[in-house]
Amino acid sequence: MNFNIIDDIDKSNTSKTNAEEIIISKIRELIVSKQLEPGDRLPAERDLAKKFGVSRNQLRQAIQKLEFYGLVKKYPQSGTRVSNIGVTALKGMMSDILELQKPDFKSLVETRIILETNAVRLAATRRTEDQIRQIEEAHEAYSNKAIQGLEAVEEDLMFHLKLAEASNNSVINSLMLVITPEIITHFVKNKVCNKEENYLLIKEHQAIVDAIREKDVDKAVANLNDHFKELHRYCSE
Repeated sequence: MNFNIIDDIDKSNTSKTNAEEIIISKIRELIVSKQLEPGDRLPAERDLAKKFGVSRNQLRQAIQKLEFYGLVKKYPQSGTRVSNIGVTALKGMMSDILELQKPDFKSLVETRIILETNAVRLAATRRTEDQIRQIEEAHEAYSNKAIQGLEAVEEDLMFHLKLAEASNNSVINSLMLVITPEIITHFVKNKVCNKEENYLLIKEHQAIVDAIREKDVDKAVANLNDHFKELHRYCSE
C-alpha cells in the first residue's frame, strides 16, 4: 500500500480534537484515492500512527470514534477493517463526522429526556428481579448522601443509568453512557443540583422505583415526567 498521500501531514503538536480530525481526514483521503477500500484491513496501529505523524493513543481514539459510527469494525484476530458500505457512503459519513459540533448542554438534556422516557417505559415491562435490585441499591446510595446534604450528582446519574440498563435495550443503554459524563461535568461545574430539594428528589426516585417494581408502565412514565419537570422547563426556555 502506498502512503505517499499522507507523508506531508503536519507533525506539529495538536490538540486531541485536531489530531482526531487529521486522522479521520487522512483515512478518508485513503478511501477517496482507493488506497483503502470497503472491507480492507487497516494497517498495523504502529505503522499507521508513524505515517500519520500522531501518537498511537491519538490514532486509537480516532479509530474508536469511527467504530462508534460504524465506519470501521474490529474483528478478533483479524484486525480493524473498513466497513463494507460503499465508498460514496463512507466518504459522506466521514465528512459529516468532521463537521459535527460539540453538542450544547440543552441538546444533551433533551436527548436524555427522550432516551430515558423510553428506557423507563421498557424497564417497566422488561426489568428482571436482579435489575430492580440494582436500581434500588443505586437509589439507596443516592439517598444516603443526599440526606446528609452531600453532593450526590454521580449517584443520581448512576440511578438513572440503572434505569436505562433495565430497559434491556443495548442501544438506549449505550447512548445514555455516551451523554452521561458530559451531563455530570456540567452539573458539577455549574452546581445545577439544589441540595434543598434533596428530599423531594428522593421521593420522586422512589415513586419511579415503585412503578417499575409494579410493572406499571403509565405510572412509571408519569413519575419520571414529574421528576423531569425542571429539565422540561429548562429545555423550553
